[in-house]
Amino acid sequence: MKFSNKRIDPGTRIALRVEYDGRAFSGWQAQSKHDVLTVQETLEAALSIIGNQPIRTWCSGRTDTGVHASGQIVHFEDPVGRSLKSWVLGVNSELPDAVSVHWAGSVSSEFHARFSAVSRRYQYIIANTPTRSAQLSGLVTWYKRPLSAEAMHQCAQLLLGEHDFSAFRAASCQSTTPWRHLFNISVCRKNDFVIVDLEANAFLHHMVRNIVGSLMLVGADLKTQTWFEQVFISKDRRKAGDTASSEGLYLVSVGYPEDCGIAAGPRAAMLLSHSV
Repeated sequence: MKFSNKRIDPGTRIALRVEYDGRAFSGWQAQSKHDVLTVQETLEAALSIIGNQPIRTWCSGRTDTGVHASGQIVHFEDPVGRSLKSWVLGVNSELPDAVSVHWAGSVSSEFHARFSAVSRRYQYIIANTPTRSAQLSGLVTWYKRPLSAEAMHQCAQLLLGEHDFSAFRAASCQSTTPWRHLFNISVCRKNDFVIVDLEANAFLHHMVRNIVGSLMLVGADLKTQTWFEQVFISKDRRKAGDTASSEGLYLVSVGYPEDCGIAAGPRAAMLLSHSV
């Protein structure tokens, strides 16, 4: 991909698409603790070097410790008028290997990485093997009991549409409403990997991991589809399965109205593209 070397007017709002390996960080959001490394602080430090002054970012959605992203969207104000090439290649030269900027574009001053978004898509990757993988440690969740992707997929279709997802909502969730609209959800097997793919207008805290934790119980034939449906209807988090590990969870893409000018990103986690 070619990036423009033309300088942009100072004060222009810039959007970035960012990939990161969550194993290296204590989540996205910057924290007051100085001994905690986050993606936001790491990215802002690199941006500030290229911008010659402190730069603050806003993202499409905060990710937890250990969660990965191949399509995180971020915006910030360009304080000096750099080129898009500088905001990609220049910033990447200041970033550690665990973070990479893949795209930059100038956007309207009305654009907001979080509030302009109309959808978020996550993929959860489970290595369903008798023994754990050493090479994929931290990149996938390992589950040794055989899983039926077909049973998980059929069960997951109960969640489609707009619902109260309290049964899969973390106690620490700060959202003012438990209602979300799940546009798509699928479960499929690719060799030894089971992939859960979800797209919604937004997600509650731990919603994806809580859904996956319960689906795995059905896939392992430890619980039934009737049980899953009753949990969902109950709106009681205590009746659902355990929260699945953050390992294996990827923020794949974020959807925006076409006039926002956000370039299409990957439709699958980078691991799926290269390894699965």
